[in-house]
Amino acid sequence: MSGTTEWNLAQAMRGLVERNDEACDLADAGDSKVDQLEIHIDEMVITFMATHGPTARDCRMMLAASKISNNLERIADEATKIARRARELNTEPPLKPLIDIPLMADIAQEMLRDSITAFSDANYELAVEIIARDRSVDSINKQLEGELTGCMAENPKAVTRALHLLTVARAIERIADHATNIAEEVYYLYKAHDIRHEQSLKGPASGAGEA
Repeated sequence: MSGTTEWNLAQAMRGLVERNDEACDLADAGDSKVDQLEIHIDEMVITFMATHGPTARDCRMMLAASKISNNLERIADEATKIARRARELNTEPPLKPLIDIPLMADIAQEMLRDSITAFSDANYELAVEIIARDRSVDSINKQLEGELTGCMAENPKAVTRALHLLTVARAIERIADHATNIAEEVYYLYKAHDIRHEQSLKGPASGAGEA
């Protein structure tokens, strides 16, 4: 499921950066496969808990599996959103060179990949590192919001394209949030400690300025 989700996101970003409608279509079409995998995983969790008399560790595993699959499904939804906005952007001239949006996506994709690695390898230390990275995506997104809002104020003809780019940036920011959620579930699974609201785990913000 994570592999399919990551592939969908990669296609959506390829559709945006390369102005490739075929890649957008692939990302959009792939969402239904992720939806079906989420349903299947939830059915497996219910069956296991009903038939195995799970221990506390087993219960944490089942809870983590269900929550992780839900976050993966939400990431796939955001990838679909990016693909659809990219398809709209591809019908008009580029507003400006894409720099920070691909950077945000690279960070978010790495967070997603590493969160699943942390889950499969029982690596709770990697999970903590992933959580800290979320601040970088948040910072870049905040700067982009200011830049694109200013662009709309200066050039009314750019409003539609700027709004599409804002939606894409926010979708990537949400993807990073979902990857963070997965990392937090991994930590809870292997350490039996809930860190979802411990802000001290997030590192200093960083970011730069072109869309």
